[in-house]
Amino acid sequence: MEAFKTLIWIINIISALAVVVLVLLQHGKGADAGATFGSGSGSAQGVFGSAGNANFLSRSTAVAATFFFATCMAMVYIHTHTTKHGLDFSNVQQTRQAPKPVSNTEPSAPVPQQQK
Repeated sequence: MEAFKTLIWIINIISALAVVVLVLLQHGKGADAGATFGSGSGSAQGVFGSAGNANFLSRSTAVAATFFFATCMAMVYIHTHTTKHGLDFSNVQQTRQAPKPVSNTEPSAPVPQQQK
């Protein structure tokens, strides 16, 4: 079960990083479409085909976001359906007794006198 949890964690982290990178690669409304890939839209068409990079990046972002959401839901499901949560100290056996506190009847510091 731990190996499965680790695999889900790895997929979750990779998909989160992919979403961040893919969102940053996409251009805004007024940005030049080919600014990320060189000096114009010709390079974007050469890399991504005639549709350009908008369709490829948006679909890739959607796939990465779907993987991220699915792995988050899987982690929630696994965590809520496990019987062991957190640290359990109910079965801890002490090896030696704690020392008993020394009880003094006298105060450790003199009580200050009140002025009249």
